[in-house]
Amino acid sequence: MKRRIKRLAVLPLAAVLLIAALLWSGSPTPAAVVLPSGPPVLVIDAGHGGEDGGAVSRSGQVESQINLAVALRLDALMGFAGVPSVLLRQEDISLHDSGAETLREKKRSDLENRVERINETDNAVLISIHQNTFSDSSYHGAQVFYADEESSLPLAQAAQDALRRFLDPDNQRQPAKISDDIYLMAHVERPAILAECGFLSNPEEDALLGTEAWQLRIALALAGAYWDTYYG
Repeated sequence: MKRRIKRLAVLPLAAVLLIAALLWSGSPTPAAVVLPSGPPVLVIDAGHGGEDGGAVSRSGQVESQINLAVALRLDALMGFAGVPSVLLRQEDISLHDSGAETLREKKRSDLENRVERINETDNAVLISIHQNTFSDSSYHGAQVFYADEESSLPLAQAAQDALRRFLDPDNQRQPAKISDDIYLMAHVERPAILAECGFLSNPEEDALLGTEAWQLRIALALAGAYWDTYYG
């Protein structure tokens, strides 16, 4: 009980008014969903962490910290809805083994440990949260990636649609198959999506991504997509 109360502390009271959006009606249940063998457990991965901060915007915002803020809100929403969830990290740290010394070794160890944790979780479904960047600052908008089409495309499509609905109705991006060289997604043996929630290289989107209200919107979109896919 104490742990649940602590988790909900990161969720603003306004989320209670928005919770209907989490379970919105009228959204069709995605077709051809590959269900886990038992009740699904949402594994929430806040990408990067610690020395590996990921992308850094011109304003100084660090990707790993935004990822974590969104992940904590998503976890709180899952707790509010009574949906099983696991956070891979709850603070801005790397998950590498103590024996890793160089930054490269730490990154590799961190990814290997995340993969092991996900694959060892019975009936896991992964949502990995990231932020995008590009040399052209005009690029903006969330995009969702998946590795295995059969098991993960329904959730990816639901998440893409929800992010469009909650964040940017004009975003025409579609879910896409992720490159095989993305270690985490290539080695996870569970339904998995990676959500690039916005571009830190775009000044307007960078400003939004740093706000609690926008982070909550992202979390609500991902929560709603997960609910529609596995409980709708």
